[in-house]
Amino acid sequence: MTQSLHDEIAAILKDGQDMTIATVRPDGWPQATTVSYAADGTDILFGCGPESQKARNLAHDDRVSITVNLPYKDWSQIRGVSLSGRARRITDPDELWRAGELFLAKFPEVAQYTGSADQPCLFRVVPETVSVLNYAKGFGHTDLVKLSAVAAA
Repeated sequence: MTQSLHDEIAAILKDGQDMTIATVRPDGWPQATTVSYAADGTDILFGCGPESQKARNLAHDDRVSITVNLPYKDWSQIRGVSLSGRARRITDPDELWRAGELFLAKFPEVAQYTGSADQPCLFRVVPETVSVLNYAKGFGHTDLVKLSAVAAA
């Protein structure tokens, strides 16, 4: 993977507001929901209720698929990513602090939920495969990147 492609993935994740995340229900069916997220480089951080269907699905199977699309005015401006990876619940206090700081920087309204009984649990998704969509390079243009191979090298 080129540095420019890595930078493009990180920029799309940084600039996006919401993502659609698909988890696997215990009965094997996929479940897609929209959530806000924060990016930590190419990693994705998101929260959900500890008893939510998403949290229960992830406790059963940590595999996820995610899409992030940036706003556009016409098709020549379409940019986004579609990725697969594994979601891990964040429990380390230092990592929770970092995730909280990233969320507060992107979504200041998160402050109203800190310290409340309704505090969400946080997850980190480490992408393994990313498809980068960029219509400026041609209709339907995608670049497929295997991040897990890069991390292993």
